[in-house]
Amino acid sequence: MKKLIAAVLATTALTATVAAPVSAEGIDQFRIGILGGENAQDRLNNNECLRARTEELLGVETKLFAPADYNGVIQGLLGGTIDMAWLGASGYAKTYLSDPEAVEPILVKVNTDGGYGYFSIGFARKDSGIAQLEDMKDKVFGFGDPNSTSGFLIPSIEIPEATGATMTSGDYFGEVKFTGGHEQTIVAVNNGDIDGGVTWADGLGDWEDGYNSGALRRAVDAGLVDMNDLVQIWQSKPIPEGPVVLRKALPADVKIKMTGLMASLESMDAECFYGVAAGEAKGFMPITHDAYEVIIEARKLKSN
Repeated sequence: MKKLIAAVLATTALTATVAAPVSAEGIDQFRIGILGGENAQDRLNNNECLRARTEELLGVETKLFAPADYNGVIQGLLGGTIDMAWLGASGYAKTYLSDPEAVEPILVKVNTDGGYGYFSIGFARKDSGIAQLEDMKDKVFGFGDPNSTSGFLIPSIEIPEATGATMTSGDYFGEVKFTGGHEQTIVAVNNGDIDGGVTWADGLGDWEDGYNSGALRRAVDAGLVDMNDLVQIWQSKPIPEGPVVLRKALPADVKIKMTGLMASLESMDAECFYGVAAGEAKGFMPITHDAYEVIIEARKLKSN
């Protein structure tokens, strides 16, 4: 991975400090979209350092956008009102299927073990008596967002395979409901508003910490939950981490600079990277469209 990052940095001629930023040609501002999954203010706070570094690098006003749901970011990319975002694999698939020329994937988050996979994690309160997926029969199961890979797409495929039933309320689960995002699902389960839910995590490190990165780690860091009160009841097969994407229509120099900034973020500012990447990870490495063809096909099947 270090060689790949070095190649990106050599191409960009980016250094850790930018002495005299020059305004990027062809744009007068740069807009970064942040997917839902936690409350808007926390999303903005975690990405403020990236906004500031981008503004310094490009020499143009840089703004953060934290729409209420995933589709807000997707539509912003499609409509040209958002220039960069870290999408989930399913969100990228929807964007690509809507307009193949809208965005291009440039980088992917690399986990502490060197891989770029993660998992959809099913969980419940430990005191609920629910210890496995079978215990969720006739109970309320919460999902985050229809455009979330781990919060809906993958569990909506794999859980019916495990249960032999559909995801329709009353078929196997008493009720299937959308909470609005990962943080909302975690809080709803923790508060006992729903019996179980799914969210995302890299599956590395300790359960007590919310794993190394992901929505559970974010919730622990924010003081929203004590993982000792929760129990894992299901885990998906590995899912490819979603890509950082840029609008294809952006000027070439902007793409080069932003690719270099994101690729070097962990080495330049580890604290900033931790906030942007939702926990501990090695950094961002190059990725291409080919890595997401399986997820794109899965979205096609779900839409039929």
